[in-house]
Amino acid sequence: MPEGPSVRKFQLLTSPFVGQVVAKVGGSSRKINVNDLNALRLQDSQVHGKNLYLAFVAAESPSGPTAEETVLQKEAAAVAGSSVQEGQEQVCAPHPQDEELQELQHSRSEAPDAAEGPGHWLRFHFGLFGSVRANEFSRANRANKRGDWKDPVPRLILHFESGGFLVFYNCRMHWCSSPRADPASDILSMEFHRGRALDALRAPNPISYTLLDQRYFSGLGNIIKNEILYLTKIHPLTQGSLLAPSDLERLLDCALQFSSDWLHHKLRGQGLHLQIYQREQCPLGHPVIKGTFGPLGAFKRLTWWCPQCQPEVLPGEGDPSPVTE
Repeated sequence: MPEGPSVRKFQLLTSPFVGQVVAKVGGSSRKINVNDLNALRLQDSQVHGKNLYLAFVAAESPSGPTAEETVLQKEAAAVAGSSVQEGQEQVCAPHPQDEELQELQHSRSEAPDAAEGPGHWLRFHFGLFGSVRANEFSRANRANKRGDWKDPVPRLILHFESGGFLVFYNCRMHWCSSPRADPASDILSMEFHRGRALDALRAPNPISYTLLDQRYFSGLGNIIKNEILYLTKIHPLTQGSLLAPSDLERLLDCALQFSSDWLHHKLRGQGLHLQIYQREQCPLGHPVIKGTFGPLGAFKRLTWWCPQCQPEVLPGEGDPSPVTE
């Protein structure tokens, strides 16, 4: 699924439409009645971790943006004008069936918003290849499993009175009363709480499990996890309690810098050069191992690591061994 930097880009694509009224809707979603969005005004757009939130109000409601929102909309206008497909296409291998199955399992097990229930905020959680496009539709760039060249089917299309439109692909939507947000855990937020993150990393758990814990690292996903563990030469099953404080500091620095760099690459329309994720060899030419593991009784994720660059540190008793290929 798209990680924090991708969803942040999605939010920038929607920002220029804040304050506009929906003139026509479409899409294949069966989770919501898309016609309920007709004649509503897009009041706000926010991103929290891997989730995008759009607020809608009746068109006659006050909708003037704040001074800060006006600045953000101007900054985002250039992004929307030259949008490109923003899912995982730029970073995934041609046949991501394993990851697709895992994302499906993950989406079914994900906890609902604390503010679940009727409301004027529409929450978007994107699946594998999920994306948002502004003023254009996605086109097929390869044949599907049946050999057909069919364009992706939008889950939601919002046409605005201004003539522009937004298109949402491969996402789950539901209404909520307010966004579920904790800026202190968002890896791209200025309010990210470094001390709390380091406390979490110091726990006697495999470091790869902790990095994907959205309570402390909201927006950090499987790609970022794999890449930063390789860049810091840490084995994914190393327990955080066994690492030196300087190693934990370096890992956290790498996570924040990698996420920020990825976002800036997206804003410039550039792809991401990956070191280890879905690779058969590391940059030094060593064979890469692929494994599937995660906490007992919880969601398991695919992980790639180099046993030579990332020396193995045995986990404590009771931790499951990874299933490797």
